[in-house]
Amino acid sequence: MNINLNSLSLSSVATDAITAQVKAIQALTTRIDKNFDIIIGILINCKGRIAISGMGKSGLVGKKIAATLASTGTPSFFLHPAEALHGDLGMICPDDVVMLISNSGETDEVLRMLPALKYFGNTVIAMAGNSNSTLARSAEYCLDISVEREVCPLNLAPTTSTLVTMAMGDVLAITLMTVRGFEPKDFARFHPGGNLGRQLLTQVSDVMHRDIPAITAESNLRQAMLKMTEGRLGVAVVLEDKQLIGIITDGDLRRIFSQENAGLDDPVQDYISSSPFIIDSDAMLFEAEQIMRNRKVKCLVVVDKCEVVGLIDIFTS
Repeated sequence: MNINLNSLSLSSVATDAITAQVKAIQALTTRIDKNFDIIIGILINCKGRIAISGMGKSGLVGKKIAATLASTGTPSFFLHPAEALHGDLGMICPDDVVMLISNSGETDEVLRMLPALKYFGNTVIAMAGNSNSTLARSAEYCLDISVEREVCPLNLAPTTSTLVTMAMGDVLAITLMTVRGFEPKDFARFHPGGNLGRQLLTQVSDVMHRDIPAITAESNLRQAMLKMTEGRLGVAVVLEDKQLIGIITDGDLRRIFSQENAGLDDPVQDYISSSPFIIDSDAMLFEAEQIMRNRKVKCLVVVDKCEVVGLIDIFTS
């Protein structure tokens, strides 16, 4: 089938869809009430885990919600309702809270879990788009995820409803993080892989350069340039008995030699920066990166009990 795109206002379709989605999410603000506070209290005081279940698109959103909760300090897992009915209900422990997601509130596989959960004694929280549905009435508590209509032009494909459900899940996670006082170091414990985990878990001492390109205050600019080239960090550190006197960088050398009266035999002490940026060896890598980014420098001097022990640069971080 040939479609004449020129006959359609594609930008209008897209912007109207976005506007409708934004409006649906904004409507959630009216549902953050005392019932929401009670549910947060139940989740924060749960001695077990949060088991989340849903079919179809609700199940896909449920997997995302479970993953977000788990990665932000709330032990959670996703349980497929069809698999649950064939043995996986054994994954549920008495102290677990179960969150069942169904936009209609009448999803058969989800509803068939209710008798077993009641028998187990688990607290059941529903996320439903119909407050009069079987699921909403059967659960102890219900989060309203209703929408006026799907953004789908046929009002059939789960679009707005899944977006609102995911948004409600994110709101739960963010609120729980705030209540727990969840910090970057806590986040890092659950994200040890990749660059983020490395930044948040790694100390400066783990990655610093220990071979320090050191010179003395009596050195001249020629010696500073040779030591800088040898160290390959674009900096030479001026030390006296391991105590920091100052530094000189390749940028300093360029500025120095742009002056007509500067020479290679000039004493380095006439040009060094006596107040370089430093960081403790036990500081975290992300702190070093923040300093380098905010101060617009590419290298920090690493100290331990006032003694220079290394250098860290933007490339090793």
